Amino acid sequence: MKQTSETQKRALLIGVNLNNGEDFEHSMEELSALAKACHYTPVGIIVQNLPAVHTALYIGTGKVDEVKETAVLLEADLLIFDNDLTPTQLRNLQAELELPIFDRTYLILEIFKERARTKEAKLQVELASLQYMLPRLVGMRTSLSRQGGASGSLSSKGSGEKKLELDRRHIEHQISELKKDLEQISKERSTQRKKRNTSGIPKVALVGYTNAGKSTLLNAFVDRFLQDENKKVLEKDMLFATLDTTIRKITTDTNRSFLLTDTVGFIDKLPHHLIKAFRSTLEEVKYADLLLEVVDFSDKNYKEHMLVTSNTLQELGAGNIPVLYLFNKADRLMDAALLPKITENKIYLSAKNGTGLEELTEEICRLLFSSYIDCTMCI
Repeated sequence: MKQTSETQKRALLIGVNLNNGEDFEHSMEELSALAKACHYTPVGIIVQNLPAVHTALYIGTGKVDEVKETAVLLEADLLIFDNDLTPTQLRNLQAELELPIFDRTYLILEIFKERARTKEAKLQVELASLQYMLPRLVGMRTSLSRQGGASGSLSSKGSGEKKLELDRRHIEHQISELKKDLEQISKERSTQRKKRNTSGIPKVALVGYTNAGKSTLLNAFVDRFLQDENKKVLEKDMLFATLDTTIRKITTDTNRSFLLTDTVGFIDKLPHHLIKAFRSTLEEVKYADLLLEVVDFSDKNYKEHMLVTSNTLQELGAGNIPVLYLFNKADRLMDAALLPKITENKIYLSAKNGTGLEELTEEICRLLFSSYIDCTMCI
């Protein structure tokens, strides 16, 4: 088969349904979106229903043959599995299927590598990638077993193991150096955070599932209150369009100010390495006075997305911060004349159209400045 370019690579998606029903379907849809975000073209899906994943191969032994035949039939260039593969599973599948094999975490890491812009984000992604790669060296680099220069199998094996050990030590050294660099950046971030805390300006953080519209909402605030194109962030209809934490000072028409922070979006099965690597960045959420959880109301799985967001916030230690739920893209399901709709701590709006922005601002001010007292002084 002729070599295809990066943008033309054809991917066969593979998932194991552990009796999760609709959750599994949503997971596979999301895997397809992740593949497209990595510039791969999904050409087919293979599903196997199992009570538990196969320890050695993830899928059953019979299914391996089906995957091999389907990959040839569909001219697939690579295989993508919906869950994380253990080092053993990756190694065994690589030997059986003889095609590049990726899992969900690998895809997310690749997206993060492409989208990282700041030095901190790039270092965080590199650290997470190395931590992911370290235990999978044998499976990811099958060529290591062919490093020997002599013809004897024993000499080849010995040389390959030596190369593997060298790679392992090199990666461990890189991880150590990256942690030092990130620790220094984390100290600088902590210093900046302390300065913001002493300013007395309330802090508001945008959180939510990836592609829910957080960056669009931030830009709507910039348009309305800052009117500075240079203060805007990238907004695009794709998973993880922005990774870097952005903070903007918003001063309302009533001269009330707050700091608005845009954070990286969450996703189901967010790799542990990424949460750990991005912890210093995500900690901005933990110090917020109010969280604005942006929800894509037009997505049929929005309730599951809210659950993922809630669990991630708990893991970050931000589970007790007051939350205002913003059901974005509501104009796709509701009559525009009924928007914005406000019920208790929920606001139905459209960030793209700016519908509900004024009401949202009023609600933010009400929650942040409820203890403030208006008074007239004669000096």
